[in-house]
Amino acid sequence: MLEALAVAGRENSNAAVMYHSAMGERLGLGMTEEKTLDLLQRLGPLTAGEIGQHAGLAPATVSGLIDRLEAKWLVRRVRDTKDRRRVIVEINYEQLAGFAELFEPFVAALARLYERYTDDELEVILDFLTRSAAVQREATQALAPE
Repeated sequence: MLEALAVAGRENSNAAVMYHSAMGERLGLGMTEEKTLDLLQRLGPLTAGEIGQHAGLAPATVSGLIDRLEAKWLVRRVRDTKDRRRVIVEINYEQLAGFAELFEPFVAALARLYERYTDDELEVILDFLTRSAAVQREATQALAPE
């Protein structure tokens, strides 16, 4: 069973990487750029440090990433209204018009898949996904240069 889980996990990881690579290519984005936009859409405006924490990326990597997204007009850096020393990265939603519908078939297919499971089974799946994402973030941070 553990071997089958390892194989299924690798297959799931490969499928996710390939999907997001293809989607990024379609949108004219690198995979890290696409996933950073996803973070900002889910969590709202973030500082560069917060992006780094959530993505498991080194500060220098995050700075270059934000620069690339800003050059494509997809994000903007704005001063925090409460603390003018803080710079927050926010999405430029006007530039993202049309992106969401590209994801709709995939989101709908996942919704159909979830319908096959009981609430108790979905709780186990949610727990696994949440914990495995934390393990992956830790592994990513371990690979980041000091």
